[in-house]
Formats: sequence, structure tokens, C-alpha cells
Amino acid sequence: MEAKQCQTLSEVRKEIDTLDEQIVALIAARNAYIKQAAKFKISIEEIKDPSRVAQVIDRARSRAFEKGLNPNMITAIYEIMIDEMVESEILEFRNAKDL
Repeated sequence: MEAKQCQTLSEVRKEIDTLDEQIVALIAARNAYIKQAAKFKISIEEIKDPSRVAQVIDRARSRAFEKGLNPNMITAIYEIMIDEMVESEILEFRNAKDL
């Protein structure tokens, strides 16, 4: 996705706001899939799978590099997102087991 050339600061801000809405929507969709994943797992240890976390972060870092982004920034973002979503998945897993 290439950024369009804006003519004013207002236009730049409008485009950023639009992208932010899309980013939040994509994160929400990702979180919905994370919650679905909980029903396929048999333990909390499986949810916290460090090898899968490393795989996801490595893939995101590669994409960042391809797009000319700082891979360290993407790693930091993904680490926060994954940590929070793991907690969400654990809660979903425990709630499913209580039913």
C-alpha cells in the first residue's frame, strides 16, 4: 500500500485517522481469531507457546524490513499485542472449560 500525496496537513491527518481506524479494526479481528483459537487448545502452556510467538514476531519483522520500517518498532508493538492477546485467549480458554 502506497501513501497518496497530500496537499495539506489537514489531508494528511485525515488519511492518518482513516488508517488508524483500519488498524484498530484489524487488531480487533485478530483478537477475535485469537479467542477462537482457545477452543482448539488443550492447555495454557499451549496458548503461551514461545515458538509460535517467535514465529509471528519473526514474520512481522521480515515484513517490516520489506516495507522500510524499523523492525525493532514492529517487534515492540507485536510483543505488547501478543502479550495482551495471550491473556485474552487464556481467559477465553478458562471460560470455555467452566461451561
